[in-house]
Amino acid sequence: MLDDLKIIAEIDKSNMLDNVANFPEQIVQSKEIVDSAQLPSIFKIDNIVINGMGASAISGDILQALLRDRIDIPIFVTRQYDLPRWVHKNTLVLSQSYSGNTEETLSTFKHAYQKHCKIIGISSGGKLQESCEKRNIPHIKIPSGLQPRASTGYSLFTAIYALQKIGVLTHDMENEINETIEITKEFSKNNKKEIPEKDNFSKQTAKKIFNKIPQVYGWDFYTPIAKRWCTQLNENSKLICRYDEVSECNHNDIVGWSMDPETSKKCSCILLRDHESESVFMTKRLNFMKKLLDDVAGNTVEVPVHGKKRLAKMMYAMYLGDFVSCYLAILRKVDPTPVEAIMELKNELAKI
Repeated sequence: MLDDLKIIAEIDKSNMLDNVANFPEQIVQSKEIVDSAQLPSIFKIDNIVINGMGASAISGDILQALLRDRIDIPIFVTRQYDLPRWVHKNTLVLSQSYSGNTEETLSTFKHAYQKHCKIIGISSGGKLQESCEKRNIPHIKIPSGLQPRASTGYSLFTAIYALQKIGVLTHDMENEINETIEITKEFSKNNKKEIPEKDNFSKQTAKKIFNKIPQVYGWDFYTPIAKRWCTQLNENSKLICRYDEVSECNHNDIVGWSMDPETSKKCSCILLRDHESESVFMTKRLNFMKKLLDDVAGNTVEVPVHGKKRLAKMMYAMYLGDFVSCYLAILRKVDPTPVEAIMELKNELAKI
């Protein structure tokens, strides 16, 4: 089925796979977008808050993990309607919403404005752009017409380039970004729908997960990548999925696996592996989990990452999950694009 382009076209009616394949181009375009944006230099920042929902928020999680030991300013990601009390005039708020109409983001934007925060809006338009323009707040406009989860290249890399442009991020990211573009272009070429399953790692991985409940495990800077896998499997594959973090899950989760064999056999456990970055303790933990899960779960899938630098490795692992989620949707004969439950909820909220 995964090698029949006609079947893929019949199921993937809105071309989610093609949108996913465009990720490297989004990185390149993000630099052009930020270069042309009017952003001020900001000299005093005590902390950074990234506000958004869904793919906009996961971009914040990835940025927080990526820069954890590279920036002296704390980064906090919020998915609420308001801001923590400690936010003040020297807080930089990156207010992100792909549509520009996400109600939680718009609410938090108002709180940030009332608290006199330094704000940068990122959206494809909508009420967020209008609010920024009305208040003379910098706004970065990204291309419209995509599902938000298919625009992560824009939301993540415009944030990175914006932090560089305003002088907050001084860590040199150029080599990492260039490697990321190169490695994701190569991955896209080798995993696009035209590449047969025997040569397509994403298709092979989707086959392993098919008819099982995915359980994704990340660690350190791969934890937000595990979360991204989970949300993509939720939205694209229309599957129940969960994710967890090593080593925290070694203090609770592994007990459940060892004592619930009936449920365990229904699950496929996905471990993100990076032997170059794993400490001796992390390798020991992940190897123990692999042995335990091999004995009790339906199957265990180890996902080796590729790349030299942190950003490229993170994006390789994330990109793989994006492709896998789409191929799994094809196997399940469901269109990856529609998210009817989310739209139904938004319609209900609009009545308030």
